Amino acid sequence: MSPFEHGEVYVLDDGGEVDLDLGNYERFLDIKLTRDNNITTGKIYQSVIEKERRGDYLGKTVQVVPHITDAIQEWIERVAQIPVDGKEGPADVCVIELGGTIGDIESMPFIEALGQFSYRVGPGNFCLVHVSLVPILNVVGEQKTKPTQHSVRQLRGLGLFPNLLACRCSKELDDNAKAKLAQFCHVPLSNVLTLHDVPNIWHIPLLLKDQKAHESILKALNLPGVATKPNLKEWTVRTKNYDKCHETVRIAMVGKYTGLSDAYLSVLKALLHASVAHNRKLIVDWVPAGDLEDVTYGEDPNAYRAAWSLLKGANGVLVPGGFGDRGVQGKILAAKYAREHNVPYLGICLGMQIAVIEFARSVLDLHDATSTEFDPEAKTPCVIFMPEGSKTHMGGTMRLGSRTTYFQVDDCKSAKLYGNASSVDERHRHRYEVNPDMVSQLESAGLSFVGKDETGSRMEIVELPSHPFFIGVQFHPEFKSRPGKPSPLFSGLIEAACEPKRPVLSNGHAKLTNGIYNGHSPILKAHQNGNGFISSNGSLNGVFTNGNGVYVDGSC
Repeated sequence: MSPFEHGEVYVLDDGGEVDLDLGNYERFLDIKLTRDNNITTGKIYQSVIEKERRGDYLGKTVQVVPHITDAIQEWIERVAQIPVDGKEGPADVCVIELGGTIGDIESMPFIEALGQFSYRVGPGNFCLVHVSLVPILNVVGEQKTKPTQHSVRQLRGLGLFPNLLACRCSKELDDNAKAKLAQFCHVPLSNVLTLHDVPNIWHIPLLLKDQKAHESILKALNLPGVATKPNLKEWTVRTKNYDKCHETVRIAMVGKYTGLSDAYLSVLKALLHASVAHNRKLIVDWVPAGDLEDVTYGEDPNAYRAAWSLLKGANGVLVPGGFGDRGVQGKILAAKYAREHNVPYLGICLGMQIAVIEFARSVLDLHDATSTEFDPEAKTPCVIFMPEGSKTHMGGTMRLGSRTTYFQVDDCKSAKLYGNASSVDERHRHRYEVNPDMVSQLESAGLSFVGKDETGSRMEIVELPSHPFFIGVQFHPEFKSRPGKPSPLFSGLIEAACEPKRPVLSNGHAKLTNGIYNGHSPILKAHQNGNGFISSNGSLNGVFTNGNGVYVDGSC
C-alpha cells in the first residue's frame, strides 16, 4: 500500500497489514486486533470465489445479493465472537466501522449487507451512529444542516436508519441546528451529538460523556441495566496534564514522506505519548531526507540550508522506516550528525539499517558499504535480503507481526528501558536485515548488537554504548504505544532529548559537519508555512504548524 495514498500501513500482532484506522482503535481502546478485524472488498470476494470453486454453491449463479452480502454478515458475526480485550468470552458489543461516504459505489454491498443484518437481528441489537459534517459558511457564519439531512435521507432509502447523529463541526452546534436535524432526520434531540473542534482529540471521549452519548447507545442496544458508569478519571487527568504542557521538546523526523503526516501516524502518536508522559509539548520538525544531500545544495540551496537548520535545531533525531533508495544518503547524513554530535537518535527498521551503514562507512572506512536493497551488486553489503523472503511476490511476503527479541547485554540502555526484561515482543515489517557476517567487525569497532532473535543470527537492536542515546531497532515499537503507556524506546528518546545538549569539540573548535558549523546556523529563508505543510487554518490532521516545525496536538 502506497503511503501517499493510504497513509501508513499498520501492522497487527498476527502480521496483518491493515489500514491506519485500526491503529486508532487499538490506541484508544488499548486492545489487540487481528487481521480478521479488517474487512475488505477483496477479502470478501476472494472468500466467495473460493466457496464457488469448492462447489459450495452447487453451480448456482453467484450474485452480490445474496452471496456477497451473506459473506459480509457471516464475517461480522464470526469475528464479533473473538475477544480482543484479553478477557475470556465474546464481547457484549461489537463496533463496526463502515468507511467511505454514502453513495460510494465501493461500499454498496456493505450497506446492503448491514441493512439486511439490522432487519434480521431486530431492534435492541443494532445501533447505527451516522457521522456527518455540518459546515459553517464563513460569509454568514450559519451552520448548514442540509448535507446531513440529505445523507440521512439517502441512508434511509438504502435501508439503514440512524439512531444517533455524530455531527463534526468547527464549533458547538447551536440549539436551532440540533432541533432542525432532529426533526428532519427523525432522531431524538438527545441523540444529536456535537463533535466540535477541541484542543486535542483526547477531549472527545469526555465530550461524548458530557452529552450522555453512552446512555443513548445503551438504550438503543437495550443494555441500560447491564453497563456500569464510564470510568474516565485517569483519562481526564491525562487530558488535563497534556493541556498544561508548555515546555517544548523538538524532534527532527527525517524521512521521504514528510509531505504527508499520515505516512508516519503511529510514530507521531508514539512521540506524543512519550512527550506527554514527560510533561513536554512535542514539536516535530519535518526534514525531507533528500534536502540534506549535497546534490540539493546545487539545485535548491535554500531547501538544503533549511533542512540542515531544522536538523541542528532539534533535541533529538528520528529516522523511521521506509522503502527504496530515495533520500537514503540524507538519512545517512542525519545519522552521522546525531552520532558525532551526541544528539539522541532513534532509528526504526530502515533507520536502524541506516545507522549501521553510516557507522561502517565513517568508522570502518568501508566507503562502499550499503544495502542490497539499494545496490543488488554491492561489494560491501551491510544489509542483505532475508533468505526466506520472496523476490517475485510483494504482497504479504515480508517478515511480519509480533516476534520475540532477546537481550544479549543485561545492562544495555534498551533492556533498562524495557524494565530489565530478558526479552520483548514487538511487531515487525521488513524484507532486509543486517548482514550477520559483518556483525563481529562492526562490534569490534564499537557498535553493540544488544538484541537478537531466537536464532541469535538476526540483529534486532543496535546501540552505541559511548553515545548518550543512539539506538536502532529492526522492529516497529510505535505500533504498541498507548496513551498513558508510551513505548519504552520512544520514552527513552524523549527523556534523552530533554537533557541539555552536550557540546562536541574538535581541537578546541566547533566541529564543521557538511558545511554548517555545529550550533551556529546562518539566518535562513524559511519555507512557506513551515516545511511544506500549507493549510488555510494552520492545521493538518491534528498537526499544527509553527513556522519551523509542527506542534502535535493530542491525538491517540
